[in-house]
Amino acid sequence: MSKSLVDIAKEYSRAWAEHDPDAIAEMHTDDSVFHLHDICTPATGRSAVRDLIVALLAATPDLRFELKRIHFGSEHFVSEYVMSGTAEGQSFAISGADVFTISDGLVARKDSYLDWLTYQQQMGFDPASRFRALGL
Repeated sequence: MSKSLVDIAKEYSRAWAEHDPDAIAEMHTDDSVFHLHDICTPATGRSAVRDLIVALLAATPDLRFELKRIHFGSEHFVSEYVMSGTAEGQSFAISGADVFTISDGLVARKDSYLDWLTYQQQMGFDPASRFRALGL
């Protein structure tokens, strides 16, 4: 019996809350795409998705998400949240939304849209330049 979208969303959220890149990556298809829009090129493939997650968690070790709303469709869901944490010694809190496409119970695609302008104002630097420096 396949998992419901609600169960997938809960499991995925729990893996992020536990900062477990292996568990998160295992929930993606082998050819999954994770696109952190306006910040870096899409990570394609489970290994590249895991590498991006590792980089994100290394840059923000206390990363957390406060869910605001979630919307379910037939093969997708959209979550709206506030992402917060500490990066380079500074705290931030920004709005975000993720669009998940699910295939056979796994994340086939994740598109993340974050308020990078607010992030830049709070942190004092362009996040895209930091990602480029990391090779992402």
